[in-house]
Amino acid sequence: MADRPTRLSWGTAWSLARRDLSARFRGLRLLLVCLFLGVGALAAIGTLTGSIERELSTRGQQILGGDIELRVYQRDLTGEERAALQPVGTLSPGYRLSAIASKGTASAPVALKAVAANWPLYGTLELKDGRKVGAPPAGSVWIAPGTAARLSAGKGDTIRVGGVPVKIGGIIAVDPEQLGEGFVLGDTLVSSLGLPEQAGLLAPGAMYRSATRVRLDGAVDPQALAETLKKRFPDAGFEIRTRAKAAPAAERLVTQMSQFLTLVGLAALVIAGIGIGGGVASYLDARRDAIATLKVLGATSGDIARTYALQVGAAALAGSAAGLAAGLAVTPLLAGALGRVLPVATGFVVSPQALVTAAAYGLLVALVFTAPPLLRARSFPAMALMRARVAPLRLAARQLALPVGLGLAGIAALALAGAAQPLLTAGFLAGAAGMIALLAGAGWAIRTGAARLPRPRNPILRTGLANLHRPGAQTGALVTALGFGLTAFVMIAGVQTSLDGNIRKTVPQRAPDLFVIDVPRDRADAFVRQVSTVDPAARVRLVPNLRGRILAYGPADRMTRVADLPEIPDDAWALSGERGLTYSQGVPEGNVVTAGAWWPKDYSGEPLVSVDEEFAKAVGLTVGDRLTIGLLGVERSARVASLRRVDWDSMGFNFLLVFSPNAIADAPHNLAATVEVPSGESAEALLPVLVRAFPSSSVIETGAVLREARNLVDQMSSAILAAASVTVLAGLAVLLGAIAAARATRSYDTAILRVLGASRGQLIAMLLAEYALIAAVLAGIALIAGSTLAWAVIVHLFDFTWLPDWPRVLAVLGTGLALILGFALAATLPVLRARPARTLREL
Repeated sequence: MADRPTRLSWGTAWSLARRDLSARFRGLRLLLVCLFLGVGALAAIGTLTGSIERELSTRGQQILGGDIELRVYQRDLTGEERAALQPVGTLSPGYRLSAIASKGTASAPVALKAVAANWPLYGTLELKDGRKVGAPPAGSVWIAPGTAARLSAGKGDTIRVGGVPVKIGGIIAVDPEQLGEGFVLGDTLVSSLGLPEQAGLLAPGAMYRSATRVRLDGAVDPQALAETLKKRFPDAGFEIRTRAKAAPAAERLVTQMSQFLTLVGLAALVIAGIGIGGGVASYLDARRDAIATLKVLGATSGDIARTYALQVGAAALAGSAAGLAAGLAVTPLLAGALGRVLPVATGFVVSPQALVTAAAYGLLVALVFTAPPLLRARSFPAMALMRARVAPLRLAARQLALPVGLGLAGIAALALAGAAQPLLTAGFLAGAAGMIALLAGAGWAIRTGAARLPRPRNPILRTGLANLHRPGAQTGALVTALGFGLTAFVMIAGVQTSLDGNIRKTVPQRAPDLFVIDVPRDRADAFVRQVSTVDPAARVRLVPNLRGRILAYGPADRMTRVADLPEIPDDAWALSGERGLTYSQGVPEGNVVTAGAWWPKDYSGEPLVSVDEEFAKAVGLTVGDRLTIGLLGVERSARVASLRRVDWDSMGFNFLLVFSPNAIADAPHNLAATVEVPSGESAEALLPVLVRAFPSSSVIETGAVLREARNLVDQMSSAILAAASVTVLAGLAVLLGAIAAARATRSYDTAILRVLGASRGQLIAMLLAEYALIAAVLAGIALIAGSTLAWAVIVHLFDFTWLPDWPRVLAVLGTGLALILGFALAATLPVLRARPARTLREL
């Protein structure tokens, strides 16, 4: 019996690996670059979102201003409601409303926050002069820097709020509750609790909210208290928040962005994985003679696997470590950019969980994509390796099942374990696997089709076609790399243009010049006259403005109580909290009745209501059903007379519910107004006049609001584009790697053709013909796959409307095709410059 060969120890294998491994990782740089991009992106994403989530969790009491908060429109808490809260903690009542601050002829809309003497229950307000303060004394206010700049006012100056003179006690530097207040029209202005009533801003019918914060005593659970209050006061119309959900809008944004960015990082790693596989295959292919020689000299398959696995592992660890360092380094820059809108700690933030997760992703992807070339080097005998150029090596699927299967299972488990939306993540993973399978099938179809097509008469085209199916052709690798690269281009173009489309749709270029809230009903004519005096051509629209809460809906004999619902149905957002209400003699401007009929003028019969058709569909309402609302603590019912299609994207007055006048007109309320001046004119002259004449009304100039909204969505769009560009960088790296991997074989073919008399121009034409044939097939695949991915991101992740700009998407796809041909040409020029005799001696 022949002696079994002695297996090399790990130490000896490392000695061999280190001797052959360049300190600059020559030959494995594509693996380094790909892991650097993917791991770096995931490290930065995980660290940043983890930091924000920790801040939201640990600063919940400061952001909310209490352990629990109760908000309700147009009234204070009742005695019974306060009595339910007083035994469990300290109460701090307050008001939130829009108002106008003015100084001389200058004015500015402000979000007035009237607070009690014990405000804030947690944290402190920091002023520009360094003072940390609580509630301002009576007759004094804290104002935001933007308001101070607009009014040209500073500390000690006197301004008017709602017509009442007050002194500026300081300029706000840091408001710990700003994030929890949500979107408001105007900068924050903090006043004493009595200012709104003194200014007449709390008159019956005025649009304001009371906000009562509670600092709980002992071990009272805020969530349990919230559930108790909902059951005890089911129709009170409370909006209840706890310290665990102090800023729900911010948390939702963070969750969405985290999910999207994580998917972007995974996409980058999947694309990078293809590059890793190609790079390792190219690296080992360049060493196949050395591997074959080692086997001839007695090295076992295990020795070969250990030696080269150590080389690849060292490069993978170096690339992952560099990516982790880059992710940590870029986090402070991202934190600085987001610090004004989200609670994120500045400076270097280390999140061990995020770093471990990113490194695990990188190493698992490296395992999946390096296993096939390593197994080829391990499994085939020396003579097969030496003939590999003309007889490509192919592994049986069963040989790849264990390493590739374990790696894929690890990636899937890691992704699903940390996913905020597991179904979306699972869909992404399935889509990525399907995309790889689709591109692999496309590569096979291109090779098979090229072999069976009739041979063109043109020798350039004939040779280019033959290059797609000749032995050793890199068609499969090129198709996969190019397909993912082009798909990334299309996906980013689809997301970007669709976001732009949503900006144009939801933030129109033309809107009313002024919004005015809380115009007294008995001064409606005076308001119109005041506007006409300044600008006779201005168009004024006045509508009744009330707020109420839907309490019950459905057929009269079996109405559904909202308080009894275990959860709010999808798209039935109007059932949660209070909503704007109005009444009208005729169909409101911009609305179209789609079912039922509108009530006649001067109608005095049974109370009726018209409902938005989308909401009616979401809750199952039909014409003839009943609807009950809570209005200023009183229940009112009406029959559904019609359904309407509402143009929610317009910047005018749109209401979910429009009642017949006899249904709610007797409730205390004010009017809201829009003012439009002729195109090309300015509303600047109207603003100070209306502020002086109607001091208790809030006059809002829409131009600044629209600019702010556009800037916000533009910033979001730019952030998404910047993050998604990681996939493009990975795709370009993979593309260059795939082209470089084919260079050795192409060098041999080029040398033979040069010897036979082919010119450089002919060789370039052959190359372009080959890549053009591949790109033409992949363009259609990339357009479909990239558009589908972009649609999923826009519709299912961000809840936006799918509004791509197809000409721009096609233009980006065309640019991607041009880049591919340009890279192919650039990567081949060194081959064309090589001398044939030298090339043939080296191959």
